[in-house]
Amino acid sequence: MLAEKRGDAGLTQAELAKRLDRKQSYVSNYERGQRRLDLVEFLEVAKALNFDPAKFIRRLTKLSGGA
Repeated sequence: MLAEKRGDAGLTQAELAKRLDRKQSYVSNYERGQRRLDLVEFLEVAKALNFDPAKFIRRLTKLSGGA
């Protein structure tokens, strides 16, 4: 879902990484599921991509079969 949000924002992994002051591999690793984001990192990504993190979590919860 984060890769989808990045695509919706029209950014490459490298462009997002630059906004986050990280390497492109950071974005690649969490998009491929090889790295998990902690809450602070997730909020930084949400801000960089300009999306509502609470809405994202509600959608994720529904897709994963949660409440």
